Amino acid sequence: MIRALVLVAAAGLGPSAAAAELAQLSVLRQGQEKVAVVVNRSGAPVEVELRADVWRGMDSEPGLPQRRVLAAGEQATLARIWPVAEGSQVELRLSAVPGPPHAVARDVVYSLPVEESGFTLGQGFHGGYSHGDEANRYAIDLVVDEGTPVLAARDGVVVAAMSGHAEGGADRALADRANFVRVLHQDGSMALYAHLQEGGVNVRAGDRVHLGQVLGYAGSTGFSSGPHLHFSVQVNGGMWLVSVPFRMIGPDGFLPLK
Repeated sequence: MIRALVLVAAAGLGPSAAAAELAQLSVLRQGQEKVAVVVNRSGAPVEVELRADVWRGMDSEPGLPQRRVLAAGEQATLARIWPVAEGSQVELRLSAVPGPPHAVARDVVYSLPVEESGFTLGQGFHGGYSHGDEANRYAIDLVVDEGTPVLAARDGVVVAAMSGHAEGGADRALADRANFVRVLHQDGSMALYAHLQEGGVNVRAGDRVHLGQVLGYAGSTGFSSGPHLHFSVQVNGGMWLVSVPFRMIGPDGFLPLK
């Protein structure tokens, strides 16, 4: 018996925050074999890894785990699997992380992703409330009113976007229910714009966006104590997301992020 499980590390806000937007695993029958096929559903490269959580009486070509970088929209066969003993059983797990692995972020000055008036800087780098993990260590929170336009801080291509979540609050169980836009830059780094309004996203995967373009509208979805924009620059460190320091210009010069 073969079961296919899909677990996706995506937004740095929770393990399943963009599962449907990144990759899809299908297990197809071909004679006595089962074929594990993965499709990159995002608008940018995605690194995927296929492994078995349960493996009894089975063999495969190639062996598991298998890791691959898929281009936007690419479909690939990761493994062919067949039984070699009675009572065979396997449970497959696909993990996927957006962006090319081990990209090096350039030292770019980012534009303010909201209008210059009407915001305050909440948490900065190493914020003790929710910026303690590797994916969010160098994130910032810009406190703004609900519905404030969220602007592209740099040109890029939309990797994934989510706008269907309605719930938000100061409960970590909501961490994977934040609406967001993720934008891939030319150097392989990615900007994350999170906690957007339900239905408050103007772009979709594959869209090319330009500096200052309205991506969506600020809200308070997911693990959020009030309306704000969570912004970070991340790279794929090799099947996990790593936030990196960045500089951002505001109305009075560089924001004091550290």
